[in-house]
Amino acid sequence: MIPATQVRKGMIILYNDAPHRVMNVQHRTPGKGQAIMRVLIRNLQSGASYEVRINSNESVERVSLEQHQMEYLYSDGSHYHFMNTENFEQIALDEEALGDYSSYIKEGQQIEVEFYDDSPIGITMPPSVELEVVETEPELKGATASNSPKPATLESGAVVQVPPFVKVGDVIRVDPSQGRYMERV
Repeated sequence: MIPATQVRKGMIILYNDAPHRVMNVQHRTPGKGQAIMRVLIRNLQSGASYEVRINSNESVERVSLEQHQMEYLYSDGSHYHFMNTENFEQIALDEEALGDYSSYIKEGQQIEVEFYDDSPIGITMPPSVELEVVETEPELKGATASNSPKPATLESGAVVQVPPFVKVGDVIRVDPSQGRYMERV
């Protein structure tokens, strides 16, 4: 159990006997009365999101998830299939469980899959992934004064804004949590 004032974005808490990921937290102190925490949470089993108010003197239960290193195999359109590299057991997660990360994974990539009560509920992405640029506009010769970014399509299907010097075939490092170009590899 942790005090409500220690709840942070990204934590997994138990609310109404179900695991929820904290999406946003606001600490409110009204003019009179007790401070409250306005917490936007998403149910990890149903996918429903809603805002709850928790008094600052209350406690919430933090959930610890099991994490297993798994290899991403393929997508069949509606599910993403992963294999445990130790026992070769395969699982499937839908796009909602992966969230925005679904466009930053590629076949053969090692991913941490989160389990709650022996059922998979989501993934933890590394802080950066390296992906190849498969489509982007060519660099304009002599346009050195302009440093405006251009869109680039990556091998995983994601589209990110890149500097003008990045070209097709380059491998770039991307931050999957923000969908942002970091550097050329």
